[in-house]
Amino acid sequence: MVFNMQPYGLQSMLKEGHRLLSGLEEAVLKNIDACQELSHITRTSLGPNGMNKMVINHLDKLFVTSDAATIVNELEVQHPAAKILVLAGKAQQEEIGDGANLAISFGGELLHHAAELIRTGLHPSEIISGYTKGINKTIEVLEELVEKGSESMDVRNKDEVALRMKAAVASKQYGQEDILCPLIADACIQVCPKNPVNFNVDNVRVAKLVGGGLHDCRIVRGMVLKHDSVGSIKKIEKAKVAVFVSGVDTSATETKGTVLIQSAEQLENYSKTEEAKVEELIRAVAESGAKVVVSGGAVGEMALHFCERYKLMVLKISSKFELRRFCRTTGAVALLKLSQPNPDELGYADSISVEEIGGTRVTVVKNEEGGNSVSTVVLRASTDSILDDLERAVDDGVNVYKAMCRDSRIVPGAAATEIELAQRLKEFSQRETGLDQYAIAKFAESFELVPKTLAENAGLNAVEIISSLYADHAAGKSGVGIDLDEGICKEASAMKVWDLYVTKFYALKYAADAACTVLRVDQIIMAKPAGGPKRDAAAGMDED
Repeated sequence: MVFNMQPYGLQSMLKEGHRLLSGLEEAVLKNIDACQELSHITRTSLGPNGMNKMVINHLDKLFVTSDAATIVNELEVQHPAAKILVLAGKAQQEEIGDGANLAISFGGELLHHAAELIRTGLHPSEIISGYTKGINKTIEVLEELVEKGSESMDVRNKDEVALRMKAAVASKQYGQEDILCPLIADACIQVCPKNPVNFNVDNVRVAKLVGGGLHDCRIVRGMVLKHDSVGSIKKIEKAKVAVFVSGVDTSATETKGTVLIQSAEQLENYSKTEEAKVEELIRAVAESGAKVVVSGGAVGEMALHFCERYKLMVLKISSKFELRRFCRTTGAVALLKLSQPNPDELGYADSISVEEIGGTRVTVVKNEEGGNSVSTVVLRASTDSILDDLERAVDDGVNVYKAMCRDSRIVPGAAATEIELAQRLKEFSQRETGLDQYAIAKFAESFELVPKTLAENAGLNAVEIISSLYADHAAGKSGVGIDLDEGICKEASAMKVWDLYVTKFYALKYAADAACTVLRVDQIIMAKPAGGPKRDAAAGMDED
């Protein structure tokens, strides 16, 4: 006798192979666990003494970096709750370009404290309401901590810019910030448009060349192409430039034609006419006043021969992004087919020369006089992974510059702001009466993550440091932070460590939003995964 059991409940609704996790134990706490694991990874990389992580991604590429955005991107996090934190970090990276680590670590810390509150019997909704009050109060207090007079700043003043960049660059390359900041500041100021709000990050390029050391880094007003010129002309000054997108070559006819040739002379003349045609095209380019021909595609042998004869320098730029930037640097118009350019379609460069930097031949395109639209930081270091990390530091610096063009307010760095926030929120939680006061108190406690991590990463005693910070702040010194070199607490203004207000504002906001989103989940329902092999991402993209 066979019992035919009918499925009931959720099983009757979903396909076989689904999973359901619900309730505090299964859903909420498991999610919090996953997020905590993620934030444990990033938090040891927080701050100037942050540890590096070695990440090997799915393509076997090696990353050695303490940049949280890179680490999290390459880890390919699968867990849905941890992904929410990753998205908060990415949002921060998109919005400001720095502070992704703070967003992820702080979000994880908030969830860690939420788990404690849940175990003591608070309902997630009370925690969420407490956290929401906490973040609103934080934003109020953050406004008050802004350094007086920092809202008006001259974004073309190199010292001011370098000062504000220092914290962001030091967190990636501690000890090198005094070399890097002036370089980055220089590069940014050169390409800063009349209205600084329109500053475009893409205009500061990085050329990474192995060999040499940090002291060999320099700035080029213009572009550095990482390859040699085609042909024998290697240097040219004050030249007009013609840019052809599709390559400098004889255009083959589109239809297949058959030619009937009856005598030897006809055969001879047939190839001559082709030669004459190419020569005519190249001569037309030379007569337009252009001294440099830039090709987006292949350069034909015959065309090259005539370019040499007419003393034209030939460059080949195969990436269309690079070509676009080259046009921006020289002010040229990219032409589709090989023909005589109009005078207004030609660009101009002060000098184009092929140099050898550390065994790599590079073409340097300088444009000092014309409006500087692109500047390049030439980075030198001993290995590829150091170069990549230097590039991330430059990237952070440039992004910070962009942020300060929009809002230049600064708050004390070196964990001074965080301790002040923690203290003010603790006082605020004691004035609240509902159950959410416990959540606000935990929100305040979460801020201790920053000084604690900074101290631990620098090998200091975190407990002593935090208690002495609290003592200073209770005495009304709201600008006291940690001096990591000496292992003592002192004024952030004396150490010249400042953080941008917007970086803090968005990082804390995104972290609190992410934490509340994770806490709002009470059931996880997973459908049966589809069968078949995993699909890889589309290939053929360049690094930009």
